Amino acid sequence: MRRLLLLIAAVLLVLAPGARAGDLTGAGSTFAYPIIWKWSEAFRAATGTDVAYQSVGSSAGVNRIRAKTVDFGASDKPLKPEDLDRLRLGQFPIVFGGVVPVVNLAGVAPGTMRFTGAVLADIYMGRITRWSDPALKALNPDLDLPDTLIAVIHRSDGSGTTFNWVSYLAKASPDWKRELGEGSSVAWPVGSGARGNEGVALEVKRTPNAIGYVEFTYVTQAGLTYGLVQNRAGRFIAPSAASFQAAALGVDWAQTRDFYATINDSAVPEAYPIAATTFALLYKAPADGAANRTALDFFDFALGEGSDYASQLGYVPLPAPLVQQVRTYWAATFKSGS
Repeated sequence: MRRLLLLIAAVLLVLAPGARAGDLTGAGSTFAYPIIWKWSEAFRAATGTDVAYQSVGSSAGVNRIRAKTVDFGASDKPLKPEDLDRLRLGQFPIVFGGVVPVVNLAGVAPGTMRFTGAVLADIYMGRITRWSDPALKALNPDLDLPDTLIAVIHRSDGSGTTFNWVSYLAKASPDWKRELGEGSSVAWPVGSGARGNEGVALEVKRTPNAIGYVEFTYVTQAGLTYGLVQNRAGRFIAPSAASFQAAALGVDWAQTRDFYATINDSAVPEAYPIAATTFALLYKAPADGAANRTALDFFDFALGEGSDYASQLGYVPLPAPLVQQVRTYWAATFKSGS
C-alpha cells in the first residue's frame, strides 16, 4: 500500500500548479504510468534530461498531443491509421501488460476466484448483483462467497484501461456489445467511478465486497486480490508477464499499419485474455523538431536499457524484432532535430 501511495503522490506532484516543467513533457495512460515514471528517473540519471509525465488517462493524453501542449502522448487505445494521418501523428507500442479484475472479499486469496467474460459483463451491467449469485458459485464452488451486494468500481475518466476492458467484454458478451459497446468510456449502468488506475485501486482496497479493474502493476503495488479470467481456449489464466507476452506474440505486428492492433481475446492457449498495449504518440513533423529528437532518444532508451525496468514492474518489454520494427518506423515517419 505504501508503494501505491508514493506513486499517487508522484502523480499529484507532476499535476500540481507550479511544478517545474521538464525538458520533455508527456501525458496520458495511467496504465503505463509506473514504468514511464521509472524510465524517466533512469533517463534523467543517464542524460540529465527531465521528463515530466502527467498520468491523466489515455483520452486526455490524446487530447493534449492533439492540442500541442505536450511533446508526446501515451494511450492504451490505438488510434486508427486514418485518424493518425488526419492529425499528422505517428504511434508505436512501448510496453505490454494486462487489465485485471480485482476484488475485496474476506477470505478470498489472490488468484483463487474465477471469472468468465460473460459473468464480468453481467456484473458491470448490473445483472449479477450479489457475490452469492449462482453464476459465480458455479465458477467458484470451493469459495465461500458472501450473500452481499457487489460494489462495482469503474473508471470515471476516459481511459485506455477501460477501452481494453470493455473491448474484451464486448467480445465475450453479445448483450454488452449491443447495449454498451466499446470505447474509452461507456455509459456505465451501475457502480461508482474513480479516476485513473490509482483511484480504482484505492477504492477497491478500501471498499468491502468491491470489484474493479486495473493494470496488473497496480495489483502488485497495492497488494490487491486478483481473479483469473477464462480465455478463448477455455483456460482460466492468471495475469503474468508470460501470459501477457503470449498474447502480444500472437499478433503479426509486421502486417499492421501504424501498429494498429489490440491483443485482448487472443486465441493463443497460454494468453491472458485482457492483455493490452500502451502506444506512444508523436507528431510526424512538429514545430519543435528538437523535442521530437529528445522524445525518440527517451523511447530508444526505454525500449533498450529500460526493458529490464519493465520486467521488474510486471510489464512485458517489446521483443527485439518488434523493437527493430519500431526503430525502422521512426526513421520513416518522424522528422526531428539533430
